[in-house]
Order: sequence, then C-alpha cells, then structure tokens
Amino acid sequence: MKRITSFGILASTVLAFASPVLAQTVFVSTQLRPIEEATVVRQDLLKDAGKVDYVVEEPPQFAVRMEAEAKAGKHTVSLVGALHGELSPLADKDQLEPLDNLAKKLAGGGMPQSLLDLGKLGKSTQQYIPWMQATYVMAAKKEALQYLPKGADINAITYDQLIEWGKNMQQATGQPQIGFPAGPKGLMARYFQGYFYPSFTGGVVRTFKNADAAAGWEKLKALWAYVNPNSTNYDFMQEPLAAGEVMVAWDHVARLKNAISASPDDYVVFPSPAGPKGRGYMPVLAGLSIPKGAPDAAGAMKIIETLTTQKIQLLTASKVGFFPTLNVQLPPDLDKGVALLAGAVTKTQAAKDAVISLLPVGLGDKGGEFNKVYMDSFQLIVLQNQPVGDVLAKQGAVMAKLMTDTKAPCWAPDAKSDGACPVQ
Repeated sequence: MKRITSFGILASTVLAFASPVLAQTVFVSTQLRPIEEATVVRQDLLKDAGKVDYVVEEPPQFAVRMEAEAKAGKHTVSLVGALHGELSPLADKDQLEPLDNLAKKLAGGGMPQSLLDLGKLGKSTQQYIPWMQATYVMAAKKEALQYLPKGADINAITYDQLIEWGKNMQQATGQPQIGFPAGPKGLMARYFQGYFYPSFTGGVVRTFKNADAAAGWEKLKALWAYVNPNSTNYDFMQEPLAAGEVMVAWDHVARLKNAISASPDDYVVFPSPAGPKGRGYMPVLAGLSIPKGAPDAAGAMKIIETLTTQKIQLLTASKVGFFPTLNVQLPPDLDKGVALLAGAVTKTQAAKDAVISLLPVGLGDKGGEFNKVYMDSFQLIVLQNQPVGDVLAKQGAVMAKLMTDTKAPCWAPDAKSDGACPVQ
C-alpha cells in the first residue's frame, strides 16, 4: 500500500451575493469547481455534514466577495475552501477565526504537523485547516513507451528526452502526440510558474527575463513542434487522452483522473520533466477557514470535522483525485487510476532534483494578471514566433509593475526579498 504524506513546503469582479438560506451553512470554495466535482462534494463528501449550501467561485470573485463582506460587516459565508495562497490575504487582514483547538485534535488524529504549521500562514494561531492536496504530473498511453529515447527513465525524464520522444512518436504515427491544457480554462499558467520556469531558471519572478529563461523558451519552442495544436483548446487533458488525440499529456492530477481510472491498465503516470536547474514541481494545498463574523460558525466547524475524517479524505481521493492531508494509508481496493496518480505524486516528491515552487502569494486580486503575463509570453513566443528577447523585455516590465503595485515579496523557489519581488 502506498502512503500519502505531506508535500512538505508549499506552497477575484463583484458577484451578486446569493441570499443565504437560513437553514443551510454557506460554504464557498475556489476548489472542486467543475460540475462533476461539485456534484461529488454535494452528494458524497458533504452527505453527513448537515445542511450545506456549497457555492463555487473563481479565485478573483472569491477574493472580492470576501473583501466586500468584511467591509460591509454583512456576512453570508460561514466556511471557505481555497488554496494556501488565496487564504493568505484574508489572514493578513485578520479576517479568519483561529482554529487552534481543532488543529490540536487533528494533529492527534494523524495530520502532519508540517501541514498544520503551513495553515498558520505565518501567524501564531491556526488560520486554516489543511483540507486536501495535489500536484501536476504527466501521463502516457503505454503504447507510447516503445518510442521513448534509448536509455530514458520514464520517472526521471528530461526536456531533451521529451522532445526526442515527441519526435519519435510523430515520425511513427504521422501526428503530434503530446498535449498540454493550454485552453481558456486549462491550467497552463501553473505549468509555467511551477514547472517550466523553475526547471530552466531556478526561479519564477526574479528570473523571468534572464538568459536562462530565454534559453528555456527556445527549448519549449522546440518541444511545441511535437505538441498537438489543439492544445490551445484543451482545458482537461483526460478528454484528449481518452479520445486518442494524444498519447502523452501534462496536467493536474484531478484533470487526468477520469481517463486513467477508466482504463488504468492502459497508462503510466510519472513526474514532469527536468531542465538544467532541476525538476520543477508545484505542491497544491487547499485549506478550510471560518471567516470572522460567520453566521454559522458551529455548522462550519462540523463541515471541517467531516471533511477531515479518514473516511471522507479517502473518498475525496477516490472520487476527485485530491489526496489526503491526514497521514493515512490508501486501501488496497482503491481505484487503480488514483493509485497510479498517487504513485507519480510520491515519485515527484521524492525526486532528488526536485525544485519546489509555491503557489503565488501576496498578489491579492491580481492573480489573474500574474497568470496573464506567462500566457501572453507563451502566445507571443511559442505560437506567434516573436523574438524571445523582445517579448521577455516587454512582459518583464509588465511583471515588474505588477509586483511593485501589489508589493508582493518573493516566494520559493525565488530567493526572499525585502519588499516587492524584483524582476531581474
């Protein structure tokens, strides 16, 4: 049996607020937003948590909603579920209730102290309870393995080997066989922030426009020659994998799960490729917090306690592909696809050349603009073939202004900064 342990270090436009249903506890989440996942939350994960109104919101809307409720002093939300970096601004503004007693209880029940410490968000009290964790991996149809470069280790593949693999597959099949989620709702920005930039530059912001970054972009252009052009329409890679449009793909574990669980014997799952600076990877930790002024703090506490039981943690892994924060053993009868994903996550964590990249912190409601810098660079350099240096100089200026405006300090893997993280 595989053991899922802590990932170690880690790492929104005003909407009209729905009138709260008094008999229900309003639970707003930036996670598990797709219809299929939200249905699992409502029908399975929250089945025994009382009457809950589970509301999903995009991160930018979430940030604005929480700020508006805090300023107005009119609270409708009793529980929030969001990423570590999305909860940090709320903690900085002292908008979250301390959860120390529950944290102590969970520590005694098998939740790693290292994860609980992250939930303090640098404060002396527990700001959130770790809910679930995930990361991004690669998956391939087993039929693609025959085209691997000679001597390549699937669990320690490099960008050069991935390019050669892509070339071999395309020559054999007549079609580009690699896919990325570069569509409108895909998570491609996280690829750049957590994987591409750390692997080629050892940083994310400081190194945005340096020589290592330029060399990395040239390498990505070489790789893209073997990437299915429909990647710019792909949001979830499980669909093109299952449909046979690509044989190799990169994505979030939860967005690969359906294809792999449907035919687990047809796939291998493995860590993302390494570049000159190492094997970048982004651990993703989601937490549960109770906002100050919550109209039903008791109901919110019951929901947190339900979602952090061993039974529900394992059900979450099985149903949506997010892994436990409790230090639990995956049962031998666990969905084979989830077991494959878990194995790749473990290999990613254990990689000797791993370069951990945290989710962005300190950007407030500017997270979308931060993502856009990377996606615009990708569009201009890779898809439009504009000169790398020119694009990085222009986008670097946009990045520098964004960091100055938000005053966001550097986060790992960039070296710490006094004040706004510089673009060098």
